This record gives sequence, structure tokens and C-alpha cells, in this order.
Amino acid sequence: MKQITYPTWGTCSKFINFELDEDHRLHNVQFLGGCDGNTKGIGLLVEGMYAEDVIKKLRGVTCGYKRTSCPDQLAQALEKELNGNPEAL
Repeated sequence: MKQITYPTWGTCSKFINFELDEDHRLHNVQFLGGCDGNTKGIGLLVEGMYAEDVIKKLRGVTCGYKRTSCPDQLAQALEKELNGNPEAL
């Protein structure tokens, strides 16, 4: 299982920590910062899902007037991880 820390931008959260298994299933999603209940809920909802499915569902979700959101940042982190991981820590 690979552990990833992704620095977010444009949201109240600062980082997303998550794990991806060899089948691209998502585990243990945790946001540092952001709306506590909402980010915990996102983590619970996507637990065990395939990264590709999470990307399809969450990519492009916005938060108020912002161009992104915590769910969108998770989708972007997963896309980058699946495509070579240029921004993860």
C-alpha cells in the first residue's frame, strides 16, 4: 500500500493524506484542515473505492465561489498520482 501526502491549493484544507493499494483502491483519506465533518465524510464515502471512480465523481466540484473544493482536490491528487505523481510530497 502506497501512502501519499498531497498539498492542496484554493481550499481551507492544506494537505490530503491517503493510501492507494496495488489495485488503485483508496484507503484512509484524511484532510488536514477544511470543514471537519465534511472532510471526514468524504473519507468515509470513498473508502475502498477505485481511484478512477472517485475521480469521475469528484472532479470539478466547487466550493462556493472558489474554482475548486476539497473533493476536487482529492480527485486532482488521485489523477496526478495515477499519471506520475509530480506534486505529492
